[in-house]
Amino acid sequence: MVNLSHVAVGSNDLTKAKTFYDSLFGAFGITPMYEHPSGGRIYGKNGAAIFCVLGPYDKQPASVGNGSMVTFKCDTQDEVRAMHAKGLALGGTDEGAPGERIPNMYFAYFRDLDGNKLCAYSVG
Repeated sequence: MVNLSHVAVGSNDLTKAKTFYDSLFGAFGITPMYEHPSGGRIYGKNGAAIFCVLGPYDKQPASVGNGSMVTFKCDTQDEVRAMHAKGLALGGTDEGAPGERIPNMYFAYFRDLDGNKLCAYSVG
């Protein structure tokens, strides 16, 4: 069986990125697991897939992937709205206000401080 292990995004300012993700994730019970040798941080929750914010291995500047996005499944529409609002309050930018995109699917989109695209969604 194949399962998702982890997702990583790069940052050019890991201090700011860790502050952003500590606060964003902390509001939803996702906690730092350990520090990464690049200066980044690894986050997780209850054995689910792991999220990493890292300095690039090749020491070149981090850049966002065009068409790349990291998505977080929420239990409720309220959680989707809360995650989107928290991301914006932390300095992220709006990429799509919370709302139903297809029947019975509720999504919200925002970017972190480095421009990495994040999505929160719920079913129902």
